[in-house]
Amino acid sequence: MQYKPLGRTGMLVSPLCLGNMMFGAWGNPDHDDCVRIIHHALDHGINFVDTADVYSAGESEVITGKALRGSRRDSVILATKCHFPVEGGPFATEKAPNTWGNSRRHIIKACDDSLRRLGTDWIDVYQLHRPDPNVPIEESLSALNDLVHQGKIRAFGCSTFPAEHLMEAAWVADRNNFIPFSTEQPPYSIFVRWIERDLLPTCRRLGMGTLVWSPLNGGWLSGTYRRGDGQRTEGRAARTPSRYDLNDPANQQKMELVESLASIADRLGVSLAHLSLAWVLHHPAVTSAIIGPRVMDHLTTLLGAEEIRLDTATLDEIDALVAPGRTVSPDESKWETPALSRRSRRP
Repeated sequence: MQYKPLGRTGMLVSPLCLGNMMFGAWGNPDHDDCVRIIHHALDHGINFVDTADVYSAGESEVITGKALRGSRRDSVILATKCHFPVEGGPFATEKAPNTWGNSRRHIIKACDDSLRRLGTDWIDVYQLHRPDPNVPIEESLSALNDLVHQGKIRAFGCSTFPAEHLMEAAWVADRNNFIPFSTEQPPYSIFVRWIERDLLPTCRRLGMGTLVWSPLNGGWLSGTYRRGDGQRTEGRAARTPSRYDLNDPANQQKMELVESLASIADRLGVSLAHLSLAWVLHHPAVTSAIIGPRVMDHLTTLLGAEEIRLDTATLDEIDALVAPGRTVSPDESKWETPALSRRSRRP
């Protein structure tokens, strides 16, 4: 496996990153099975593992900690995240004060809680899961810098931040002599290409590593959603059914595109999932792509995608289906500024 530099952190990571979002109550509640999946990934060269405190209310971190206990911990680049309320999750409508966000108070407490659940003395990459317009970026960066100096984290980054926030953070870090963000974790797939317009060029300009999430677009590009299969009701479709509603015109378009992409994959002699992952990894600004298996079969069918090389003709053919910078479902997986809310726009 070809390991790549993770931005300017000095760490080398595998092109596939094991995402543990589906370990625990959100996906696979069998801890022993999840540990076996993690070990299988490590045994096949993956050295990059990503989780978050909010996944299954901390259960994913507990499972990850079990899997990395002992000598395996030293060989793994371990990433986790904070921002959302652990109890209630990312879609919580009622949020208790000071239990979420990017304030110094919450970042410090969330990091200590994650260290305890993970059963480790340090986190390699600690990430802010989303922007927080209520907290000055100076406060967040200051807290993260303190965690580095305390030895609790080695580097830090962010997830799903717009390009303008990255530039502001870089300016603030330079002005205050802070360590800047080292990584960004945005969504990216054949169906979600908006980050090509400004975010990926910004990350390259700032020397940031990028670990992209949902490279299979929540399963749409896995090869398991095919025309005539009917409405999905299990897994991710059970948690966010609107995203998989076949009556939605955007999802109908995705289904048509899946058939065209599957034809390309068949001609190349690879699976649609491998084609989709190889396409994501082909972009020079992408460091690693996060794969999120729930069961062992999900992992084994994705391993090896990093070895596939796509020629110019194939890349052009995919561009003809979904143009660069385009997103099939409008604004999918894009952080929306609260400045667009009615309360912000009207006195």
